[in-house]
Amino acid sequence: MKKLLNTLFVTTQGAYLAKEGETVTVKTNGDVALRLPIHTLGGIVCFGQVSCSPYLMGFCAESGVAVSFLTENGDFLAKVQGPVSGNVLLRREQYRRADDLLGAAKVARSFLSAKVINSRTVLQRVLRDHADKVDLDAVTASSQALVNCARRIQIEDSLDSLRGIEGEAANVYFSVFDNLITSQKDNFVFRDRNRRPPLDNVNCLLSFLYILLMHDVRSALESVGLDPAVGFLHRDRPGRYSLALDLMEEFRPFLSDRLALSLINLCQVQGKGFLKKESGAVRMDDDTRKTVLVAYQKRKQDEIEHPFIGQKISIGLLPYVQSLLMARYLRGDLDNYPPFIWK
Repeated sequence: MKKLLNTLFVTTQGAYLAKEGETVTVKTNGDVALRLPIHTLGGIVCFGQVSCSPYLMGFCAESGVAVSFLTENGDFLAKVQGPVSGNVLLRREQYRRADDLLGAAKVARSFLSAKVINSRTVLQRVLRDHADKVDLDAVTASSQALVNCARRIQIEDSLDSLRGIEGEAANVYFSVFDNLITSQKDNFVFRDRNRRPPLDNVNCLLSFLYILLMHDVRSALESVGLDPAVGFLHRDRPGRYSLALDLMEEFRPFLSDRLALSLINLCQVQGKGFLKKESGAVRMDDDTRKTVLVAYQKRKQDEIEHPFIGQKISIGLLPYVQSLLMARYLRGDLDNYPPFIWK
């Protein structure tokens, strides 16, 4: 099992990262703001006007530390990493399974079943803990509709049909998402899911958390030797990491959606931390982005018992465990891919 390492997020504009011995040094205005040994890092994510020395990027590649570059608003730009690890036979089997539509549908069913079941669990938790603050009938009806979607997923063997059910389940889930926001209702109103760009504060927060999750899932897949660009549910498209998008589906409700709701309902983020551009796009300010990053990293340190391996692990390890399980399935060690289902 891969040891959970920290990810360094650099959001200070104008920061410069360099190699000093066996450490990564972050400088701002010529002064050293932070110095970390390379072995304590699993990844570096740079937002906006943050630069790295060529020596540091080479050092990180040799040390297995991926360096990602994002815009100040969190849109992915590029990633620097060393050679992909793993057995070429594993990747060849991945490609064969992805080209087999029935085989791809089998794996896609696992991803989507977990996503729908985990989405329902989000609703059930709210019904249990905050029944007096939500539209009880609407949330209950949506919860039951998700049960029906999960059942239909189990009997479908067409990728197009599975995508249709996924879209239906997402509409059902997000139709009551505004009910899950129990405080700061004036500043955090959710009407529907929108992106590229997000048009309200809630969608802005969700999109940013999905970007962070994508970074972790992609890194996990690469660490076990899988190709993050070749998926089963999401088909090939230049520049898209389809397998990472597939694997993300299991974690969106459990990690990203729940964290977004907690940040809002506990008033850890506030409306004044979101800025609306003339184009209608909504962006977070620096302080809010840092708050979200800290909360995300802290959430990854929490422990749960993994439902398949039966061991307590850090939440941050979930993408690595699921990537390993996917690799074992493709090698023939498992009859089916066991998705992460939150209990």
